[in-house]
Parts: sequence; structure tokens; C-alpha cells
Amino acid sequence: MNLKGRHLLTLLDFTSKEIQYLIDLAARLKKEKQEGVPHKHLTGKNVVLLFQKDSTRTRCAFEVGAFDLGMGVTYIGPTGSQMGKKESVKDTARVLGRMYDGIEFRGYLQTDVEMLAAHAGVPVWNGLTDRYHPTQILADFLTIQEQFGHLKDIRFTYLGDARNNMGNSLMIGCAKMGMHFTAAAPEALWPDDDLIKTCRDIAKETGATLTFTTDPMNAAKNADVLYTDVWVSMGEPKDVWLSRIQDLHAYQIDETLMKNASPKAIFMHCLPAFHGLDTELGAQIAHEFGDQYPAVRHGEMEVTDAVIESSQSVVFQEAENRMHTIKAVMLATLEENHV
Repeated sequence: MNLKGRHLLTLLDFTSKEIQYLIDLAARLKKEKQEGVPHKHLTGKNVVLLFQKDSTRTRCAFEVGAFDLGMGVTYIGPTGSQMGKKESVKDTARVLGRMYDGIEFRGYLQTDVEMLAAHAGVPVWNGLTDRYHPTQILADFLTIQEQFGHLKDIRFTYLGDARNNMGNSLMIGCAKMGMHFTAAAPEALWPDDDLIKTCRDIAKETGATLTFTTDPMNAAKNADVLYTDVWVSMGEPKDVWLSRIQDLHAYQIDETLMKNASPKAIFMHCLPAFHGLDTELGAQIAHEFGDQYPAVRHGEMEVTDAVIESSQSVVFQEAENRMHTIKAVMLATLEENHV
């Protein structure tokens, strides 16, 4: 399968077979890394990581993945570029595309990563925007495949803000791969109708199903995967926390919810997660809202500490898999003969 020169902006642009190919390539590269087999297939190439939003996993995954493939890497952080300030996104794309073989973008607007892709002349990879987070989904699906041996017909339940980039992208991925996707959230936080329609059309071809509910216990019943994300995304104002807690405290994944899932169910989270008092924000939320909302009294928001530290939690395996799947994306889109 030849994906050389392709952008990764959203999984909507990839077929089910192409997604499975990237996951299987990532599994092979992971095995090679664990066995100490060098795979510097891209020696002499260079990539740039253009970050408007900080991230531990995304930056490290791209940097280590690129180094393992033999590439040079330039990291440009939130204050390191004039893009959007003194230089347009279009001009930035045309400059970077002449210096680098590939561009990763992690930022605020999906339109920005699309503009980069339109004008860079080299593959552009979406490391997160307001709309989509495709590299995370590939890591998630590699993790699920490792746990269950397959993706098709997996019963996947997402709880929380289902209209954000993770809700959107997980729904797309499940539709593409023939999985049974359920979103549990207040109706106001369901994905937009147009995207739901697009995914339902995809599901008709793959055998996937899409379900939306406001009942977290019903959504969790017999699920193979329970997945959640932070209630407030990076870049959103602090004053939205109270309204999100009001809307979402009932969707916190706790031990009761996990027990309602399948006995072999796993817990997943793209991280970072608020599950205790050992972060500044977790302690602040507990102090400000814990008396009113007992669910967040101990700094536990979208998930309890007992769940994320349980044997059912695969969040750190999932985090590691960011590196392997991102490496697969870079290799597949930069080099044709890599198998």
C-alpha cells in the first residue's frame, strides 16, 4: 500500500484498509524497537514540529519516532514562530515546505493545518486541532487491537464532552473500523449533526453502529472499552470549569461504571488526566467546587484515581503507542518502499 506524499489531517480522508495498514505497520515497528532492531529508513530527511499548544506525548512521540527513523527534528514551540502573528499560515507553509520533508502541526484551528497542507508541498500531520486528533486515534486502536486481537465489533463507549476533537475523532475511527460506538453526554455536547450523518453513512459500509445517550450506566453496560477525556480543553478559559463540572460530573468514570462494563473491559484516556490532588489544577478544582460537587472533592474529575490505577487501565500502554503509530505515519507518508 502506497501512502507516500499523503497528509494526515483527519481519518475521514483514509479508508478502513489504510487505517488498518498504519496500525499493523505501527505494531511491526513497535516489535522491532522492543527487539532492538534498527529501522532508520528515513536517514537524511528532516521534519519540523510546529506547536501552538504544548504537549508531552505528542512532542515526545514525534521526536523519538523521527530519531528512530534516522531523521533530524526541529521543534518550534508556542512562542517560537511568527505564524499567524507576523507571517501568514500560507507563507509559513511555503517556507517550511522548502526546508523540511514533513510538517507536524499541533494547534487551535483545523483550518490552519488544512492551509499548511494546501501550500507546504510536503506531508503535513495533524497532531491536534479544535476539530480532530487523528494520531491519537491510531494509538488508541493499536492498543485495543493488542488487548482484544481485533477492532471490528468492539463495543466502544466514550463518556464526557463528545463534541470535542476526541469525541469527533473516536466516532470517525469507530465508524471506519466497524466498531460499535456509544457516546454518553448531555445532548448539547453530542457531535454536530453533519458529522454524525457522515459517520452513519460510513457505518453502513463497515457494519459499525452509532448510539447517543444521556445515560452513562446504560452506555457502559457490557462495553469492551470505556474512554474519557478532560472536561476542559487546553486554551479554553478558566471560567468554563464550573459549567463543565455541572454538565459532566455524572459522566465521571468510577468503579461502579467500570463494573457495569464487560468483565474484560479496559479503561482508556488520551491524557493528561485529572484523578487526584497532585496537580495544581486538580487541587484548585477540589478546593473551589468539592463541597458542591462531591465527585470532584479529591481532584478527581473525568476519572477516579481507583480506575486509572486499576489493572483494567491501559492508559500508559496507550501513551507509549503514540510513538509507534506516529512513527508509522511518518514512515508511510515519507517513504514508499518501507515494508
